[in-house]
Amino acid sequence: MTLLSNISWRLVPVWRRNLDVSLVTWKTNVLPPLLEPLLYIFAFGFGLGAYVERISFEGRTYEYVAFMAPGMVAVGVMFHATFESMYGTFVRMRYQKTFEAILHTPLLMEDILAGEILWGATKGLFAGAIILAVITAFGLAAYPSSLLILPASFLAGVMFSAFGLLFAAVSPYIDNLNLPTFLFITPMFLFSGTFFPLDGMPAWLRAVAACLPLTHLVTVTRAAAFGRLAPGLVADFCYIAAVGALVSYQAIKLMKGRLIK
Repeated sequence: MTLLSNISWRLVPVWRRNLDVSLVTWKTNVLPPLLEPLLYIFAFGFGLGAYVERISFEGRTYEYVAFMAPGMVAVGVMFHATFESMYGTFVRMRYQKTFEAILHTPLLMEDILAGEILWGATKGLFAGAIILAVITAFGLAAYPSSLLILPASFLAGVMFSAFGLLFAAVSPYIDNLNLPTFLFITPMFLFSGTFFPLDGMPAWLRAVAACLPLTHLVTVTRAAAFGRLAPGLVADFCYIAAVGALVSYQAIKLMKGRLIK
C-alpha cells in the first residue's frame, strides 16, 4: 500500500515533460499511427480481401476489410503504448539519465514511473483515435457505438504501457527487449482474433487466446465498430482494468527496486 500511497498528481509534470518532447518531434509521432493502418488496410483488407471477400463472424457475414479494420485499432494501441514504455522508458532511464535528473526535484520515484505509464497510455489513446479516424473515413465504423473505442483505448493503453514498463524493468540491456517483443507482442498480434475469427481454431488455442490481453481489446473495438454492443463487453473491460492495475503495481515495484538500491 505504501507504493500506491506515494503516487500523487505530481506525476502530471512527468507526463507533460514527455508531451513537450513529443511535440518537438511531432512528425515521427503522427505519421506512423496514421500511415500504418492505411498499409494494413490496403495490404490485408483490399489485397487479401480480394480472395476472402466475406467472412463469417458471430452468425453474420462481413467484408474482410470491415472485419479486420477494428482489429487494427487494437493493434495500434498495443504497439504504441507498449513500445513507448518499453523502449522510451529504457532510453530515458539508462542513456538519457532523465530519471536521475527528475529525482532532484520534489517528485518521488513512484510519481515518475506512474507518469511514464500515463504517457504510454496517452500514446496508445492517440494511436487508437488516429486509426479510428482512418477506418471511419473508409466507412468501416458505426456511430455512436464506435465512440466507446476511445475510453477502451486509454484503459488498454494503461495496461500495455504497464507491460512495457515491466519489460524495461527486468531487461538488463536494450537488446533484451527483443525477447518480450517476440514472445509476448507478436503472438498477440497473430492470435488475438485480429485477422481471423477465433472460432475455427483448436479449443486449446482458443483458450490461450482468451487469456491474451489484446483479445479483449479486439473484442471491444470490433463490437463497437460493428454497432453490436452487448453486456458481455463489461467482462472485457473488467479484465483490461484488472490486468492493468496488477501489472502497473508490479512494474512500478520492480523498476523502483532497480533504480533505488
